[in-house]
This record gives sequence, C-alpha cells and structure tokens, in this order.
Amino acid sequence: MLTIGELSARSGVAPSALRFYEQRGLIHSVRTGGNQRRYERSELRRVSFIRIAQQVGVSLERIGTALADLPEGRAPTKADWARLSAHWRADLDEKIAMLERLRDTLDGCIGCGCLSLQSCRLHNPGDVRAAEGPGPRNLLS
Repeated sequence: MLTIGELSARSGVAPSALRFYEQRGLIHSVRTGGNQRRYERSELRRVSFIRIAQQVGVSLERIGTALADLPEGRAPTKADWARLSAHWRADLDEKIAMLERLRDTLDGCIGCGCLSLQSCRLHNPGDVRAAEGPGPRNLLS
C-alpha cells in the first residue's frame, strides 16, 4: 500500500490532483484507522494512464469512462491501453489537424471574427463567420 505522498512522488502527480482524481472516481483508496488514504500499487498504473491520456488531450470525462470499463482493482494492461486508445484516435487526428491549421495560419488571421487585424477583412469580410458561432471558426471547422 502507498501513502498519498508516495503515490505522488512515484507518479509525479500532486497530492491535490490525486485527491481530485479520487473524488472523480478515477482512482480509489482505502482509509486507515487514522483516516489516512492508502493506495494499492495498481493505482500507480491508473494514475500513469490518466496522466498520459491527459497529455494527448483526452478529457477526464473520457478517461473516466474508459477506466470504468476495467474491472475494479485492476490496473490497465497494455492490451487495455491499445483497445481504449483506439477509440480516441479520431479525436486525436482532429486535434492534430486543428494544430496544423493553427501552425500554418498563425502569422495571419486565425478566424476569430474580431476584425481587429487589418488582414481579417480579407479572410472574414463583414464578419460573416460570426453567424457560424463564437470562437475561431476557421480553425474549429
């Protein structure tokens, strides 16, 4: 069993984040007689799984859904990761495409509709993109 400090040190995740993950049901602990958290060693792999998934842009909600499909008390295996990450491939491809559009247009208009840059009149005359909704429409579409 690991204390919250040990799990934090081993995973590189702050204790406050671990408590947040636990509150969201992503990881689980047991309480000692003194009401201190103790984590099974398998929780270290779950925390690593969460951390890596977040790094590639997967939301905590989607991570939680994925982890909920695993048997209780078992860390994700390599096969689990492959199965779960396959579902995220389309999301990641979309994010990559958006980042590439941002990279390629960063020195010009990014489609925010603000008309604050003189060149925006060329990309968004009359602010017609505003009808499509808020935010950077050229990048989101």
